[in-house]
Amino acid sequence: MRTNVPGGVHVVGVVGTGGAGGAVARARLAHGADPVHVLAQSGWAADSAHSATVREDGALELTYLVSALDGIPPRVPEVPRDLGVAPDEVGEPYQRVAAYAVVTSERGVLLTQFNSQTHVAGDWGLPRGGLDDGESPVAGVHREVWEETGQRIDLGDLITVQSQHWVGRAPSGALEDFHAVRIVYAATCPEPTEIVIHDVGGTTSDARWVPVDRIDDYPLTSSWRRLAALHDLGERPGS
Repeated sequence: MRTNVPGGVHVVGVVGTGGAGGAVARARLAHGADPVHVLAQSGWAADSAHSATVREDGALELTYLVSALDGIPPRVPEVPRDLGVAPDEVGEPYQRVAAYAVVTSERGVLLTQFNSQTHVAGDWGLPRGGLDDGESPVAGVHREVWEETGQRIDLGDLITVQSQHWVGRAPSGALEDFHAVRIVYAATCPEPTEIVIHDVGGTTSDARWVPVDRIDDYPLTSSWRRLAALHDLGERPGS
């Protein structure tokens, strides 16, 4: 997703750990790179995302539980381009680090709808938002869920970190070499209330509690269809 809202400038580090043995790999996440590929280049397979924290120097650190890579490292895919973007066009590098939450309660799953400031207007996804400079993903996801839905949550485990890189046009028309880093948590809402969108003028047009068995009725963005399957929340037919 691209929005009109500028993202913060982040230094992102990738750490691989075997658990009690401490860090076995460290690297800086280059623009457009996927942490899984970064670890593979050092000979490690990323088994699962473990944590996302902000160091004292303000850098964001993504830590993965890893094991020795057995076999050929995964191929780095070609960077896709939006329709109408010529192969020789060069976009302005833009990285957006954002925090998301799969929020569940007795009323269902919390979904938000994207508005016309995005390229997926009308589609539904998760409460989300870009991190401010120096803001931790934990603080950011609590803030964004409240701003977009008015709900207070108890945060659970880190589910995954998604990295997506493509070249396309922002809603403003600017050509961007876009790198999205999405940090996704599980969360529960002990006392779900009626939805209140506090972030007026943002990228959310609607938000709802959706029963799990009704998720397939909503046009989810492709990223969140995959995540829904991963989190055992169902998947739209044919996706």
